Amino acid sequence: MILVTGGLGFIGSHTVRALLDLGEACLLVQRRTPEALADLAGEDVAVEQADITDLSALLDVGSRHKITGIVHLAGSMPWPPDPEQPVEQARKALGSLLNIMRAAQDWGVDRVGVASTIGVYSGVAGEGPLREDMPLPMTAPHAIPTFKKIGEMLNDHLAGVTGIDVVNYRISATWGPRDPHGALFFAAPELVHAAAKATEPDLSTLYAPAHAEDAIDLCYVKDTGQAIALLQLADKLNHRTYNVASGRATTNAEIIAAIKQVIPDARVSLPTAGPGQQSYLDITRLQQDTGYKPHYDTERAVADYIEWLRAGNKY
Repeated sequence: MILVTGGLGFIGSHTVRALLDLGEACLLVQRRTPEALADLAGEDVAVEQADITDLSALLDVGSRHKITGIVHLAGSMPWPPDPEQPVEQARKALGSLLNIMRAAQDWGVDRVGVASTIGVYSGVAGEGPLREDMPLPMTAPHAIPTFKKIGEMLNDHLAGVTGIDVVNYRISATWGPRDPHGALFFAAPELVHAAAKATEPDLSTLYAPAHAEDAIDLCYVKDTGQAIALLQLADKLNHRTYNVASGRATTNAEIIAAIKQVIPDARVSLPTAGPGQQSYLDITRLQQDTGYKPHYDTERAVADYIEWLRAGNKY
């Protein structure tokens, strides 16, 4: 049975689905009163209420279930920041990771996967593929990649002293059903939502204005879940860190073109004259060690997302 923290959330729920499809039972923990997702009803899934920042409560979960692996996707960074308690917030963020590792040690878990982010590559110059062995700058422009970098270094240390196989997932720009973020770091989710609602997109929450040429490694969340599940269940992994991504750069113009294949009159145009830089994550390690292959190209992802929204789903 695989413990998935954040298993009722965005990436977590799709990871659980992928694990189930591969024949693995899952245990989900949630801080508040847990409610199982409707599409997982009747499956080999257990849901428990527990706060992973509370070590005793977390360890107690393991007394009721035989946990053989852990996928740690729950928030492990102080975001959004709390200006009133910044030190305590950081303590909880790092403490949750340490609690997970303590639990893995007590339960005899062989492998723990931990979510990292494409954001750790911020500041790496150049276009083309971003590889896991590239040197990273010691600074980061945002709290999320800052704490993910700290987590990766801590994970490497803990793997060495505990003997546990700790795996970092550098997750690319993930989007699709159940995405609660909207236009936070990239425009694609809001473009699809606006098209499905027959409105104009609100991109005011982005850090910089969106252009048609803007590109990022967009990975549809069902592919993200598949990749994480394969990493968790692989017989042998040859590396500590893996890019979890599509392995290609997708522009906003490509998203818009795919939207208009489904909704020709969608009002989702963007201005041109963007930087046009095309970086993406190299997924050679992931493919070689797990056989991963993305199932969703841009057109299929957009069509699937629009269908899901049109079925009355909120996100």
